[in-house]
Formats: sequence, structure tokens, C-alpha cells
Amino acid sequence: MSSKAKIVIIVIAAVIALLGSGCLVFFFAAPGHENVIMIGHRGYSSKNPDNTDVSFIRAAEHGSKGVETDVRITKDGVFVLSHDSDVKFEDGSSLKVADSTYEQLIAKPLKNKKSKDTVYLCTLKRYLEICKQYDMICFIELKGEYSDAQVEEVYKYFDTYYNVEKCIMQSFEFENLTKAKEMCARVFPGRKIRFMLTWGATKGDYHKCIENGFDIDSDFASLTPKMVKEFHENGLQVACWTCNEPLSLHWAYWHNVDYIESDVY
Repeated sequence: MSSKAKIVIIVIAAVIALLGSGCLVFFFAAPGHENVIMIGHRGYSSKNPDNTDVSFIRAAEHGSKGVETDVRITKDGVFVLSHDSDVKFEDGSSLKVADSTYEQLIAKPLKNKKSKDTVYLCTLKRYLEICKQYDMICFIELKGEYSDAQVEEVYKYFDTYYNVEKCIMQSFEFENLTKAKEMCARVFPGRKIRFMLTWGATKGDYHKCIENGFDIDSDFASLTPKMVKEFHENGLQVACWTCNEPLSLHWAYWHNVDYIESDVY
């Protein structure tokens, strides 16, 4: 958690402590709960290994209406899920995704300290199949280096195994979203495909998103009512990351966001 996020939580907690139970009721009666889509961050990752089929399935069972994941490419061109560039195994060894074949990467169980499950590296195909089964929104970040052809291939995967309109590409880099949007206009003409900038206050002016028709995924500590209003007035959506405590969760509710990413809720 960033220093700014910690400060926001401390300030809110202090206000509640000073104003008493009336403030507590008011704060936790935040409006719009029923309209917010909860996104399992790397699945239900507080209790399950990140980015695994077990984590995605349990997120759906837990009540999440979407799941976030990170996609990388193996040495032999298979799309797999891993936030980090290297994969850690149960026996203590590790392999770099980009330098290893898919067969090498699934030869051993993954390191797992969160549950008793034996888990293996999950593919993008399996993730999409699970999302289709449970009718979930997909938040997807492409990690590592991708050629234009590989980005196009990923999007075709989205549509082959699920629905490209249910898959929202996220990126910290504005240029990546611009390229993906241009490609989708050519490959999927007429389809309603969304793109989302992952953003925090240190990332500069968010108005460039609005000008280019991109949604935004904001650090919860950087949310402002003005920002949310501006995006909504332009037909764009706002997500909030990563809300793992009651205070951050209800802070996001009060800002009337469309999505909340969480490891917990």
C-alpha cells in the first residue's frame, strides 16, 4: 500500500473516532453498493494462490462478478498467467516465463502458501473458459514485451474463448492502450471494446484518458468526486484498486465507482 493510501485510511479512521458512532453509521451506509462490480484481484487471492484456476473459480463462488489477471508469453508462444516475470515452484526452484517453454513451466506444482491445493501455471485459455462459465468481466494486463502481432493474437483469443467485449485491457502505459484501440478498430469493427488506464496521482493528468475515450483504474487514495463525475459525464467508467480494508472499500463506494478490485471482498 502506498504512503498516501495509508494516510487516507488513518485520516478517515481518526474522523470516525472523533465523531463517534453516528459518523460510523453514515460512512458505512455508503450508497450504490448494488451497482458496483467487485473484481477479484488475481482471483480470490487473499485465500488462494494468485492467478490460478482455483483462485478464479473461488472468486466467482465468493460473489465476484469479474477477475483481474496478468498475461505473459512463454518462450514457445503460449499465453500464461503470472504477475511476476519468474514463476516459483513448490520445490523452491523458479523459471523465467519468457525464457522457458510451456512444458517446462507446467512440469512442477507452483509454490502455494495460501491453501492446501496443488496448483499449476494457468493459461489464458483456461482463464477465459472460467470467465465464460461464470459470466465474469475480465480485467487483463499484458506483462512483458509484445509485438503488434502478438497483441492482435491475444485479442483474438479473447473472442475465440469468450467475448472480446467482456475483456478490458488495462495498462499503466497510455501508448499501449492507444495501439490496442487502433488495432481493435481494424480487427473488430463495430464492437464495443473498452480500454482502461491504471492510474495514480503520480501518473499525471487523467484528462488525456477522457479525451481518448479510455476508462480509468485509480488508486483508491487518488479518487476524487470530481474525477468520477467527469468520467461518468463522458460515458466512461471508473475502477478503484486495491481495496482490501473496510475503510478503503467504503471510500470507493462513496465515490460511486463502477468497479472495485480487491484481494479480499
